[in-house]
Amino acid sequence: MELYLMQHGASLSEDIDPARPLSPVGADSVAKAARTLKAFGVVLGLIACSPRLRAAQSADIAARSLDYPPSRLLRTEALAPTAKPDAALALLKECWDVERALLIGHLPHLHHFVARLACKNGEVSLAFEHAGLTRLDLSQPLPGQGRIVWHLRPSLYSLIR
Repeated sequence: MELYLMQHGASLSEDIDPARPLSPVGADSVAKAARTLKAFGVVLGLIACSPRLRAAQSADIAARSLDYPPSRLLRTEALAPTAKPDAALALLKECWDVERALLIGHLPHLHHFVARLACKNGEVSLAFEHAGLTRLDLSQPLPGQGRIVWHLRPSLYSLIR
């Protein structure tokens, strides 16, 4: 499985809006991330996200940009900020027949999830950023079986056509 991970786009502060929707900059960054996946020829079999508003909005933007039916978006607590990595791993096991998947979530969950997937000792240090993308290739939906193929910071999207 080709697994793509994205931290949701930048959101408004809780002081401005307690629901923390995407900011205009955050929405633009997510659209650029999705266009980058499209430029790479990625066709997704699954887009799943945390049910938090900023992640769901990020998933909606990605789906539209990638011609993925919004009605098929999966919102799941397995990708919530405080979810255990094993909950997201269980989601992968359920969807293992999908060739390519995009999961959109939050920190610290994404850090812990990547560590669980790609590292036998459970430690990894990646500089996640809002709307950043990471690709892992998984041979099996088991801990330590993933390989980090690339990690893109949003500032690089403009270099990819």
